[in-house]
Amino acid sequence: MTSRDMSQKAPFAQKYPYLSSPLRVGNVILRNRMCSAPMGFPYITKDGLVTNELIAFYELRAKGGAAAVTVSEAVTHPTGKSHGRLLSLYADGALQGLTDLARAIKRHGAAASIELNHGGMYSEMDIPLDGRDEGILKYGPSECVLPDGKRVREMPVELIDEIVASFASGAGLVRRAGFDMLMIHGGHGWLIEQFLSPAVNRRTDVYGGDMRNRARLAVRIIDAVRDAVGPGFPIELRVSGAEYIPGGYGTDGAIEFAKLVEGKIDLLHVSAGFGEEGFAVTHPPMFAPHGANAHLAAEIKKHVSVPVAAVGALNSPEEMEELISSGRTDAVCMARALLADPELPRKTEANRDGEILRCLRCFTCHAERMLTQTRVCAVNPVIGREYESRFDTPRGAKKRVLVAGGGPGGITAALTAARRGHSVLLCEKRRALGGAMLAAEGIPFKRESLDFIKTRELQLRLAGVDIRFGAEVTPEFVRRIAPDALIIAVGAEPIVPQIPGIQGKNVIFVTELPGRIDEIGRRAVILGGGLAGCETAVFLAQGGRDVKLAEMGGSLAPDANPRHGPILLGLVARFAETHVNTRGVSVSERGLTVERARDGEEPEEFLIEADTVIVAAGMKPRRPEADAMRALAPETALVGDCVKVKNIREAVFRGYHAALDL
Repeated sequence: MTSRDMSQKAPFAQKYPYLSSPLRVGNVILRNRMCSAPMGFPYITKDGLVTNELIAFYELRAKGGAAAVTVSEAVTHPTGKSHGRLLSLYADGALQGLTDLARAIKRHGAAASIELNHGGMYSEMDIPLDGRDEGILKYGPSECVLPDGKRVREMPVELIDEIVASFASGAGLVRRAGFDMLMIHGGHGWLIEQFLSPAVNRRTDVYGGDMRNRARLAVRIIDAVRDAVGPGFPIELRVSGAEYIPGGYGTDGAIEFAKLVEGKIDLLHVSAGFGEEGFAVTHPPMFAPHGANAHLAAEIKKHVSVPVAAVGALNSPEEMEELISSGRTDAVCMARALLADPELPRKTEANRDGEILRCLRCFTCHAERMLTQTRVCAVNPVIGREYESRFDTPRGAKKRVLVAGGGPGGITAALTAARRGHSVLLCEKRRALGGAMLAAEGIPFKRESLDFIKTRELQLRLAGVDIRFGAEVTPEFVRRIAPDALIIAVGAEPIVPQIPGIQGKNVIFVTELPGRIDEIGRRAVILGGGLAGCETAVFLAQGGRDVKLAEMGGSLAPDANPRHGPILLGLVARFAETHVNTRGVSVSERGLTVERARDGEEPEEFLIEADTVIVAAGMKPRRPEADAMRALAPETALVGDCVKVKNIREAVFRGYHAALDL
């Protein structure tokens, strides 16, 4: 392009000017208002030291344009380790890794920050400090017994002094390592909030009683950290804007605390919730509105002069722009949203918001840490292999690739292959991409599933993929196209229970819901209590229908992950009548006849009256169709539900790697 061509081009105008504007925090100027909130990453040494995998994880968000990247939960004292593998600021050799980590973040223009924390009564020591007690020792603001039966001792003043000093030494270390700012964790039920909370703190000394006393530990820690880092070095304080637990403080208490400390900090980061019981508050699920906790930040901002940041289920530039332009917050922080798409800030600033891959809020990321102690994302297969991905094998010869099926696995395979320079033809027999995800159409809390399809289709077109709708891939089609590589992603089909009346007019399979919502009567019964059946029950009940659910197994939603499942089942219990160990016998115009088995008793048969029967009995792989094509190209791979019916994450993961293998 010549200089004349450039001069004739229309000037660039940012679509989200408030989100994209800089923000001064202490002596640091953040390049925009979009920050990467603390996210733990399990690839840490046993001693709590930095690894190359950890560096790559956080560096990805810096590359993606985040203003500040906050490293999660660095523990300052041996009594403070609350869960899993956490960074240690007191371990020998910590400085070198922290320095490399800060440099990796900063070299991309982001501010490097790190969160200092102590788990309080949720931490434990195998070796007691006083040498007298045996077994596990826990310290909290007051003596108590936790739900798991473990006893918590009241933290002595001598230990409080030691912990305050450890925050100061930890702060000095991270500044020496080159971090630009730091965050003190004063929320989510960890030590500082335990002292702040009237529900937990029952002390009678200077650390208990009114808010000023309960805040004494927080104030001492902030003052000690300030002395260690000096004036101007930004201190961010994370707080819960409300605890939402019996006896806990509400927004008024948070405001009172904020007023006590606002002159000592540079940024107030407002979250919500207390401990494990507050998980769904701290991490709003798909059933909660976006920005569910932003109102807390907005209310507190009215009463303080320090900049305020909001966090919690924020992933829409439109919504985040409004939060800042309206003056309700000064910055926004994202965690899960930047797992799904680390480039969200960069795309927002470049007016490429249509290309942002939105977080599904499915809790795959949290659940996988519980199950395997790894970090993954349902829609982003790079998460968990950020360092490894740097060494992916370069593409060899350019190949003609045919992808059969436009579900999440096929879409991911096609996009990955195209981005690696192959010529890709994607065929989908329906008139839309998405596969099984299309069943989410019309369900408000599954909106991001449809956004995923929409975004991927745009990305496919930008990558030059030839998409053909209404084109079913058959063996004859493959022979005619003669591709160099064939990726088979033909999906699954509903299991049809072999019972009388299952093909009746009042029967709707869960995969048909989007096109038949208006046919569902006031009373609905769902046959099948897996993940799909339970989510459908919640959706229909929230729409005003009387919903009952029958499941032949002994539990509901066994296929839901351990973070999403409990929240979903809580809603099912609230909205629907459920029957487990209950199998369908027949369908009639009156509803669903079922048989319920009870231990030691004869099975009981009864009618669940309903206007409509929704069948959610599961899916079966279209394996015969897949197998018929697997030997028709020099390279062939099967991905997604046609191999084994699982979930979005498995389909995306396999599709991505099938394309890498070409």
